[in-house]
Amino acid sequence: MPRNNEEVQEGIPTSTGIFTGELVVVKGYEDFNKKVEGNILVIPFSDVGWTPLLVRAGAIVSESGGILSHASILARELSIPAISSVDNACNLKDGTKAVIDGTNGKLFIKN
Repeated sequence: MPRNNEEVQEGIPTSTGIFTGELVVVKGYEDFNKKVEGNILVIPFSDVGWTPLLVRAGAIVSESGGILSHASILARELSIPAISSVDNACNLKDGTKAVIDGTNGKLFIKN
């Protein structure tokens, strides 16, 4: 249940755990220079070319994919929370504080 000034977005839970950090939206290769370490990486999709970025994230939110997507599998291998199929996640703003619940597939966005 959202607390005051929180928005909740839901997706498919693909890697368990809870992580608190800032959102870093990466829409394509041109954004790979953004600081991902210690943050929640928000991506439109993933494939093997995204691996160097994914391994630096504290948690992953993807607009597409599911339990067998590349980002989801990698998140489980790294033991970091991940959710996928979060509608319009890439429209969120960099630097927004959020909590990802990879067990229940929820992203709590602090307003």
